[in-house]
Amino acid sequence: MKKYEIAALSKQELIDLLKGLEDRLADINFFKVIEQPQNPMVFRNSRRDISRMKNRLHQLALAEKQTV
Repeated sequence: MKKYEIAALSKQELIDLLKGLEDRLADINFFKVIEQPQNPMVFRNSRRDISRMKNRLHQLALAEKQTV
């Protein structure tokens, strides 16, 4: 996902997508032991998407903290 796509999501959508991506990455890592994936960039892209989403959630938390 691109940065602007993540910025357009609500907090709850980010949390749901983050859980899904973390589960997907765990599955990919599990199956990596059995058989090499066809596209090795899946690991990097998944980790980067997770990182972007966590960063956005942190930004939202800081914004809420400043308004309170």
